Amino acid sequence: MNVVPTDKAKRSLKILLILFIFFAAVIIIGSRFHDRGVRTGEVRGLDFALADLEGKRFRLSDHRGKPVLLIFSTTWCAYCRSEIPRFKNIYFRYAPLGLVIVNVNIQETRAKVARFAERYDLPYRVVLDEDGGVSMAYDILGVPSVILISPEGRILCRYCRYTEEMLDNLFKKKG
Repeated sequence: MNVVPTDKAKRSLKILLILFIFFAAVIIIGSRFHDRGVRTGEVRGLDFALADLEGKRFRLSDHRGKPVLLIFSTTWCAYCRSEIPRFKNIYFRYAPLGLVIVNVNIQETRAKVARFAERYDLPYRVVLDEDGGVSMAYDILGVPSVILISPEGRILCRYCRYTEEMLDNLFKKKG
């Protein structure tokens, strides 16, 4: 006896196959991001070196012993611009205590970023991730993205919601 699948059965099999492929892709891609070493906690921040607006090199590992706040952003991002007053407040409050704040600008020209930094009077260092490699290494999916790195080089938080609270706790422990 031959069983011929109906159109409804064929359609159901196609849907199941598509779902299987989709979920397999999600698992594979997710595991690639998970294994990159940019999670919080025990993982060290990935070292990098980028030029700042003056052409001087910023290397993350040169700041071991101090907490570092990385702000990944772009000039075209409206939300990034709206967060500048908050980032300035963080800078003026915590930089005197030893916090290093670096704005990592993603894939824009030095001239454009320099005009932006001047217009908004950014007091913290701005570096250029011209090819987007550092942003990719840190799995930056949107801007602004904030990553706080401990004095020992561990990632304390990614996409930090409560940055000021974490910094208060960090500097209370030091003091």
